[in-house]
Amino acid sequence: MKSWTHAITLAVAALATAALLPGCGGGSNEDPNSTARRMTVNSPARIAQTSADNYDDNVNGLVTGATLRRWMSNWPAERPAGITGKLVIFQASAGPVGAEYIKPDGVNVFTYLSPSSEWIQTRNNGVIETQSMVPDGATMDALMRKFNIDPTRDMIVAAMGTGNTGNAMAQGRIWYALRYWGVDQAHLAVLNGGNQWLVTDSMTAAQFQATASTAPNNGTFSIKSLLVDNTQLQATVRDLLAVLPSTNVSVKSDGMFLWDARSVGQYAAGTLVERGEDTNSDAAGNQSCTTAYCMPVNPDNYRWTFQNGGSRQGHPFGAVQLQYTHMLDSTKGFAYKPKAVLASYLDGTPDATGIGFIDGTMGLLGAGNAYQEGDTIYVYCETTFRAMITGVVSAVILGKPTRFYDGAMVEWNSLSHITDNTGRSIMPADSPWRTDVRSYFRAAMATTDVATRNVTNPYAAHTDAIVNADKTFKTGESAGDGGGGGGLPPNPCGG
Repeated sequence: MKSWTHAITLAVAALATAALLPGCGGGSNEDPNSTARRMTVNSPARIAQTSADNYDDNVNGLVTGATLRRWMSNWPAERPAGITGKLVIFQASAGPVGAEYIKPDGVNVFTYLSPSSEWIQTRNNGVIETQSMVPDGATMDALMRKFNIDPTRDMIVAAMGTGNTGNAMAQGRIWYALRYWGVDQAHLAVLNGGNQWLVTDSMTAAQFQATASTAPNNGTFSIKSLLVDNTQLQATVRDLLAVLPSTNVSVKSDGMFLWDARSVGQYAAGTLVERGEDTNSDAAGNQSCTTAYCMPVNPDNYRWTFQNGGSRQGHPFGAVQLQYTHMLDSTKGFAYKPKAVLASYLDGTPDATGIGFIDGTMGLLGAGNAYQEGDTIYVYCETTFRAMITGVVSAVILGKPTRFYDGAMVEWNSLSHITDNTGRSIMPADSPWRTDVRSYFRAAMATTDVATRNVTNPYAAHTDAIVNADKTFKTGESAGDGGGGGGLPPNPCGG
């Protein structure tokens, strides 16, 4: 433990020093005309935006079918101020019969099928290879070319198609990738609700057609042209370790709020479940909960809480849990619930069914005991798909500083001194990046359940290779040893 603590202390100190170096991500280049020097570096607070109380009043961020219908009726006349290009709509899937695709006109309005697989990538953070990360610069440029997007002129809308939780996650991944790479909030929107609801609520069948637009593959725009650094939207392992408490407690005054968007069963490693959750823990499918939360039918069999061949289940120290499903209204095409309802959840107030944020004691936080004004919210789940929904709530609707731990629990649980299915420990005992020592967890019930992970350097100096590579792609200059900067002194150049 002593060597691990010393190594982390040195790593955090190095990051703090790097964050204060001249150039703010541009290495040691002192040329005032260099790309890095001209880059605007945004903090999570500056990246966040606050929705109107009535979502119909939004012209970016979370927009409604009513707004989209008005835009489509006469885009050149109705487009928001500052938008001079076309309306580009990405659907994560086709909608149901009769509402498959929001109808393009082929001149000003285009609707493309773009599943979440286009907006994620397996990448290496310097220590471990992790699935479902934000795409790299070359991949983003390829998307700009494929769909002929100019995000300095066009309005881009991420839509679900068929409304369901998976497509709500997917539209969040589109928003996240574009925002991370510097697309301005004025040019980016998330459409509230799936097509099956929109076609009867605020649009008509005449606004839909059976086919999507064909990708032109003739774009020329590069995200290098966006002289904005929004990489603090992503939190790395090092960033998370820098802000976690040393024990499994949620501290109201520490300036951070770590939101686990997964199920209670996963958060609690099978020691607690939410009503309706534990059908797999009893051979007969019996339900145990008559209240909001309860003990599972069979707490000794917690294998059902595991995903992706994980080595363990549980949560990082200090995390609090509220499942992503409670952010959406399934009766309205899985649209986001009203802003006031979401704000009440974030405050810690349980809803009418008794559901609210719980902490490591497995008890409700209660009103006023969850998010504290000024906190930076860190959101995660298993692969930061479910957390796209909670992140849209915090960063796009409620306007709170938000960072996405993109590696999520598939990465976090892998950074463990636990034996995998080959008989080897995933991480050596003296690696400074072991996260099991900063977690509440229960190990896998059998080592044969634990997938082999591609750990490339358990003694790496940092875990910021992805962020640094993305900074370098934009500037053409080395990003040095800096990271996302979470929990460190304020960035001297970036708000």
